[in-house]
Amino acid sequence: MDAMQIKSKVVVIGTGQVGAAYAFALTVSGAARQLGLVNDPPETARGVALDLTHGLSLLRPMDIEAGGFELCRDAALVVITAGAPQKPGQGRLELAAVNAAIIKDVVAGVLAENSSPLLCVVTNPVDVLTHIALKESKLPPGRVFGSGTVLDSSRFRWLLSRHCGLDPRSIHAQILGEHGDSEFAAWSRVNVAGVPFEEFCRDCAAGCSADARQRLVEEVRGAAYEVIRLKGATAYAIALALVRITQAVLADQKSVLTVSSLVDGHYGLSDVCLALPCVVGSGGVEQVIPASLAPDELAALRASAAVLRQSLAALGY
Repeated sequence: MDAMQIKSKVVVIGTGQVGAAYAFALTVSGAARQLGLVNDPPETARGVALDLTHGLSLLRPMDIEAGGFELCRDAALVVITAGAPQKPGQGRLELAAVNAAIIKDVVAGVLAENSSPLLCVVTNPVDVLTHIALKESKLPPGRVFGSGTVLDSSRFRWLLSRHCGLDPRSIHAQILGEHGDSEFAAWSRVNVAGVPFEEFCRDCAAGCSADARQRLVEEVRGAAYEVIRLKGATAYAIALALVRITQAVLADQKSVLTVSSLVDGHYGLSDVCLALPCVVGSGGVEQVIPASLAPDELAALRASAAVLRQSLAALGY
């Protein structure tokens, strides 16, 4: 095991369905050497920790423990999943008020034990709560980021792969803006193994009309609602997205991921957190990549920012 993994420690705040699924996926991945679990009530975290440790003889060595915020003292990454879950038919922004209070308490608890943590916010509405966590913590912007549209972009790539009959790993496509109803697809950047999508479509028998593209994006936007309707909550795919983010941080991979971070000057926007392509490494968000957008995409980005600002204003930010 390399030195980075030996020193790595991840703390998960909140062991509900998302937090527990992430803890399981992280344990199986072997990306971290230590895992701390914090929850209110604490019995849930202890139960998840015990359940995971029972399988450690089948996996790579890992130290797993449940406890309080003291676990954050030497954490390389603190992942916040604590909060009220999204209910069937409920929009992510409707969760803002109740979860804002939870996030403020969590951030205060973490900072009491670690003055310079790296925080990844997952709780919805993730962009709004990432902004609140940043403001409340007063940490440098790159050290506070949200899971953003990493999952949405994965959904988009899978839907495109199904439409085109390709391996989703060969498709590069991004959903940007809010992790929510105002998100949009950056069609101008979509490519298949480096081939621009427009060029690829000319030789593809599947066809991709404007209506077909719109249906794909609507399916991405509605994906969480459908999963929640069918099984009550999303958990597995977001857990995998979080493992990908965690790997980028712990191994300092400098991966380009559509996490949510402070946008201040990019595309004429300021003081709002939303998803753009970002370089993610051991320092958190190390760079926002301001690649060009088509005019309609730029308009969609600004509209998404306006939605988020409205929600923040209602919460006093």
